[in-house]
Amino acid sequence: MDRTLIDERVAQFRDQTRRFLAGELNDDEFRHLRLRNGLYIQRHAPMLRVAIPYGLLSSVQLRVLGAIARRYDRGYGHFTTRQNIQYNWPKLEDVPDILAELAAVEMHAIQTSGNCIRNTTSDHLAGITPDELEDPRPWCEMIRQWSTFHPEFTYLPRKFKIAVTGAPQDRAASLVHDVGVHIVRGPDGEHGFEILAGGGLGRTPIIGQVVRDFLPREHLLSYLEAVLRVYNLEGRRDNLTKARIKILVKSLGIDEFRRRVEAEWELIRDGGLRVDQAEVARMGSFFTPPAYRNLGDIEPTSGKDAAFRAWYRYNTAEHKVPGYRAVYVSLKKADVAPGDATDAQMALVADLADAYSFGEVRVTHTQNLLLADVEQEQTFELWRTLQAAGLATPNIGTLTDMICCPGLDFCSLANAGSIDVAKLINDRFDDYDYLYDLGELDLKMSGCMNACGHHHVGNIGILGVDKGGEEWYQITIGGAAGADASLGSVIGPSVAKADVPETIARLLAVYVEQRRPDERFLDTVRRLGVKPFKERAYAAPAAA
Repeated sequence: MDRTLIDERVAQFRDQTRRFLAGELNDDEFRHLRLRNGLYIQRHAPMLRVAIPYGLLSSVQLRVLGAIARRYDRGYGHFTTRQNIQYNWPKLEDVPDILAELAAVEMHAIQTSGNCIRNTTSDHLAGITPDELEDPRPWCEMIRQWSTFHPEFTYLPRKFKIAVTGAPQDRAASLVHDVGVHIVRGPDGEHGFEILAGGGLGRTPIIGQVVRDFLPREHLLSYLEAVLRVYNLEGRRDNLTKARIKILVKSLGIDEFRRRVEAEWELIRDGGLRVDQAEVARMGSFFTPPAYRNLGDIEPTSGKDAAFRAWYRYNTAEHKVPGYRAVYVSLKKADVAPGDATDAQMALVADLADAYSFGEVRVTHTQNLLLADVEQEQTFELWRTLQAAGLATPNIGTLTDMICCPGLDFCSLANAGSIDVAKLINDRFDDYDYLYDLGELDLKMSGCMNACGHHHVGNIGILGVDKGGEEWYQITIGGAAGADASLGSVIGPSVAKADVPETIARLLAVYVEQRRPDERFLDTVRRLGVKPFKERAYAAPAAA
């Protein structure tokens, strides 16, 4: 059924594109049609955003993504915080062919743009992390099927984003989504959901609030439908910047919003959207664990060189199955735009997925890739291959593992560059011993207030602004995107582009001087407040 729908959509868009290029459709008529197929008009060329539901790819699909980059783009793609991939240089007349090639491997660009329910995101360690209560991916897939082509929610007041997590450590930034779905344990030990709504960044950053602290699992889709109905009816359509659900929740107050959602839900809760246990089991059957070998935990770094030991410590994660590790494929090499991967790198990672990880690749919220199921004893040979391809930068979770939007280099909405600032930061902080000493620290950067780089929730956030035609940068500290999500505080006036790295260095100097044992940068900021950081950042240079 899915394949038939997607093939029909490709044929429709091929004809729509032909009519537009022939002058039979004007720009306004074509705009809504192209947005429904993930196609934007950026600063220099069209940009096509392809959906990767909950960040999950087969090796076959990744090879096709690489081949598309090679044939139709400039040899690379950009992985985003929404676990999607974007192509920045396709020709408009080629987009229908791209969509047809995607459809051949069960992929598409539907609902990756426009005022609709966007790609559902999730934890990139779903199904393998030891701290997980339940694998959220079956529920993500239910949401995908329910939301795709949903006739009632095709023209919402604004875009709508849902994130689902099944572990206490929120790796999907669910608290800054329109709706966050958390798998939790109920009063009798049964699994259900905590539902949050009203989160989001952009011009009015807001942390989501709990609408329902426990929802029985059979009611997930009907409750989401109730939330969407209230938003669709009550959300503002007269002001683009105030049309998101976060503004509705804020204006009504969480108690009144909850009352309206609950009232709507009572009308539909026992209808056709109720999910029975048989459907839960059927959906879960698509996410059964692979054929793991019976292995014991080993220490693969013993006797290996320091470079491998550093990579293993920072670029691999604990796996719930003994003898396995999750391996991050870093897309944060110093001289490359964060999140970019070449066609050759995508082809290589696909081959490595087949060789080492059951043919599966995942896209992370932090713009890296992940091989989820690698045997510990194979990590050394995998590392050597990744290192040769520029995909083993040992910096996951450190300052230079930064989230970064395309900024002024590509985006027509941007006020300032991001990619070039990322390079300046990488050049300034190239001492790994220093980075490792700083510990867990995330930096997020956006080229405009739309906050595609999630700067509001970075431990250090950077926002590009335009001042008289020049690029300047506002800096915030104290933000967080996990279970303890918080919005960063502005330290003071914006700084010139060339001064961004040194300003960050001054902030970090305060942390190094003032931190307590085992205290993260975020913890120190929360304990001390902004004042000492601001004073150091704007201190006059010492006289010669």
